[in-house]
Amino acid sequence: MSGCSWKTTSEAHLRYHDTEWGVPLHDDRGQFEFLMMEVMQCGLSWDLMLRKREIFRACFDNFEYDAVAGYHERDIERILNTDGMIRSRRKIEAVIHNARCFQKIRAESGSFCDYLWAYSGGRTILYNRHDAGWIPVSNNLSDKISKDLKGRGFKFLGTVTVYSHLQACGIINDHDRDCPRFHEINSRYPTVRKRRCLEKGIQYFGGPPLSASASGTLRNPARR
Repeated sequence: MSGCSWKTTSEAHLRYHDTEWGVPLHDDRGQFEFLMMEVMQCGLSWDLMLRKREIFRACFDNFEYDAVAGYHERDIERILNTDGMIRSRRKIEAVIHNARCFQKIRAESGSFCDYLWAYSGGRTILYNRHDAGWIPVSNNLSDKISKDLKGRGFKFLGTVTVYSHLQACGIINDHDRDCPRFHEINSRYPTVRKRRCLEKGIQYFGGPPLSASASGTLRNPARR
């Protein structure tokens, strides 16, 4: 089905596009999984994350944040010694630390979803010209959320990573207008149209390459 200009032929990647990417997510466990896959992804490819997803789930108790928040050194060693796992102590420690920060947001806001979706008023954002292929790597919204999350102690969640998460969990719909998923999502969930604000690293997808002066820093949208 994939109708977006993704530079991939991976079956897992295309299945992710057709079934998950951009679908509004209102489940805290799912939010934690997507966020922590972003943490593990830093410096690597998203396709690799999808291929290792079941390993991550096995290592982190299916991303049950309360369980992960209780991990200790023996759990870090267990995860580091798991076959096929990304052996980055810093990232593994960040996932555990972030689980504890995640718990604090839930205690304060009722749920992480309530906290995050409040930034869009509970609606999926359709930014001007994004459906025509003009996709940034970050914007004012991801700057604001990243700053707040880092102020709450979260690690590995810079503005580019946060923008990617907002796309993945459906707070921003960045499917192409010619992609069936763009219309399916918009017909099933409440949306709001907004003007673009403080966008960075814009690349045009959907036509001939533009000059650097016109398109900004060239980059695959949200590394997807």
